[in-house]
Amino acid sequence: MAKRGPTYHCQACGAVYHRWQGKCDACGTWSSLVEDAASAPVPGGGRPSSSGRARGRVFALETLKGETQDAPRIVSGIGELDRVTGGGFVPGSVLLIGGDPGIGKSTLLMQACAALAMSGRRVVYVSGEESTGQVRLRAERMGLAKAPVDLAAETNVEDIVATLGQGERPALVVIDSIQTMWSGEVESAPGTVTQVRGSAQALIRYAKTSGTCLILVGHVTKDGQIAGPRVVEHMVDAVLSFEGEGAHSFRILRGQKNRFGPTDEIGVFEMTGKGLSEVTNPSALFLAGRDQAAPGAAVFAGIEGTRPVLVEIQALVAPTALGTPRRAVVGWENSRLAMVLAVLETHGGLRLGQHDVYLNVAGGLRVNEPAADVAVAAALVSSLSGAILPPQAVYFGEIALSGAVRPVSVTAARLREAAKLGFEAALMPSGGADHGDGGGLNLRRFGHVTELVADIAARAPRRDVK
Repeated sequence: MAKRGPTYHCQACGAVYHRWQGKCDACGTWSSLVEDAASAPVPGGGRPSSSGRARGRVFALETLKGETQDAPRIVSGIGELDRVTGGGFVPGSVLLIGGDPGIGKSTLLMQACAALAMSGRRVVYVSGEESTGQVRLRAERMGLAKAPVDLAAETNVEDIVATLGQGERPALVVIDSIQTMWSGEVESAPGTVTQVRGSAQALIRYAKTSGTCLILVGHVTKDGQIAGPRVVEHMVDAVLSFEGEGAHSFRILRGQKNRFGPTDEIGVFEMTGKGLSEVTNPSALFLAGRDQAAPGAAVFAGIEGTRPVLVEIQALVAPTALGTPRRAVVGWENSRLAMVLAVLETHGGLRLGQHDVYLNVAGGLRVNEPAADVAVAAALVSSLSGAILPPQAVYFGEIALSGAVRPVSVTAARLREAAKLGFEAALMPSGGADHGDGGGLNLRRFGHVTELVADIAARAPRRDVK
């Protein structure tokens, strides 16, 4: 039998190679490949037959038809967290939560642990980055020191699993963070792809066999991706991302993957001196303090998961003094902005090649859906022409490369949210289903971007918007 050669894993993306090379072809990172330890034989992998090959065990196959039951839930008591997880934690499930350093991951998990512990459930918090004294200080600062949470500062996976097996089965176990864990069965340094993957497999195996809900905290790279092996994301049941800008007190918990609930659901929190507080009406929070008499500002009626959210889109179009104009975006996609600018210049008759363009989504929210195209275009035209948009109007719709304004989904929820917050009009695509009175709003429909440009240009203090 031929001898199995070594394998190498990229520490940035988890790609596997059979020989070492300086650059990872998958993610483009240099000097990120490390040698993987030799794979150990799988216990109970089968008995050898007379031909020398392993003989497997025959198992029964089932059909799709059968009785199913909804997964039971452990409600944490934090409404925004339960919303993102799909109604609470599922026993035996594994969640991976990532976010920038200092964003509030440990704070949120400490609050969830304290809430469950106060309800009479056993909760274990294992910290691999802080000592027990540091964790206690944070709990005292948040007023949670009296919560009966079992605390430990340990990094060895075998010791952690053995300790968790003693006494009552925990309802929730938090590992902060998975990059600090190591296993004695893996010949690699802590933090490497091999070590993190082996540690995660051991912890996940314990969660699945015992029925304990497990939460793993993961570091992120400078690009906002969860650091280390991306294969961990495929091993867990849910991946949550904790987002926020350092200059804002708002924090957004976004579900990127969830086997037991909806994806792209968000929970909004506000960082305070006592920890994270829930924001039950994020639309009012994102729109607070906006300048209604300034050009270049449009209110976008968006959808985040199942929740309608209204947020202000701010644009500034200014003449450039450089040979190549600047394009700066915060909270939106650069490629999407470039497309909208090209459509406005080609079909809308605007001249933006000699102007710097700055775009910002107020409040620190990151918008991902293409329905924001119309709101972005309205803010750009308003800033260029100096026209003030109607302060009590919302905008939404997708712009095609031909300049056509295409309808978007969940229109009724967008209109209801706008009407609830006191808005009077909605500028939206002309196609799509009929939504009746639109929640009492004055519905103004556009079929092409030229109609939108003409409507805003009519409000401009000067005739020439070029």
